[in-house]
Amino acid sequence: MNIRPSAAIRQNYNEIADLCRETSEPVFLTKNGEGDLVVMDIETFTRREKMLKLREELLAVEEDRLRGVTDHTLEDADAYLERIIAEA
Repeated sequence: MNIRPSAAIRQNYNEIADLCRETSEPVFLTKNGEGDLVVMDIETFTRREKMLKLREELLAVEEDRLRGVTDHTLEDADAYLERIIAEA
């Protein structure tokens, strides 16, 4: 986990940006010793957003399955997952 004081973003922007890109991990910025902001590169952010969207959609399908909704076949789910993975 990368933790830096908030002043570091003003003083060392390029260093923090490089760290985000190299590690594909967020950098946590603190203010007065407390967590304040999280910074990450756009590629990592986009990938995480896609992953969250996929998880939400899979959860909705699973909730439908548990309720007995039969709108989704195994083939539909397989094709959907293949499409989502190809987009990522």
